[in-house]
Amino acid sequence: MKHKFTKGFTLIELLVVIAIIGILSSVVLASLNTARSKGADAAVKADLSGIRASAEVEYDTLGQRYGSTAVLGGACSTLTTAGTIFANTNIQAALVHAKNTSAEGYCNLDATGTGYAMAFPLKSTGKYWCIDSAGAAKGTQGTGSTDYTAANGAATAALTDSADLTCN
Repeated sequence: MKHKFTKGFTLIELLVVIAIIGILSSVVLASLNTARSKGADAAVKADLSGIRASAEVEYDTLGQRYGSTAVLGGACSTLTTAGTIFANTNIQAALVHAKNTSAEGYCNLDATGTGYAMAFPLKSTGKYWCIDSAGAAKGTQGTGSTDYTAANGAATAALTDSADLTCN
């Protein structure tokens, strides 16, 4: 009696292949989450860069100032203060997009209209990305929205008083 051998894979071989595919897919998914966070960070930075450019246009439109009303530590995505850069619909849209990409940011505008600062959290690091009227665009040193340096060099609670308009 002759045995006829069929060609194919054993159950063990199939299970080993499935295990290898599972391990490789977990590595890819972990990398994908990191890439998503970095993409969200890039979107926040791009939004704030666009705001900085629009704010300079508004500076000219508003008579060589960023506004006539102080905004002290306001939640950025809901600001529509008339007579300020926050009344600009392009700036409003960018603020809302930055919030939807990460989380609520903080905005400050001094009463004389000479300076502003804005900060939004970054997803990948937990730190904040800050822009100000002096042209700065950089990340904070710490992980809180209060990690800034005031004009006098003292550490202060960022974006909560009209003197604190500088990213550290």
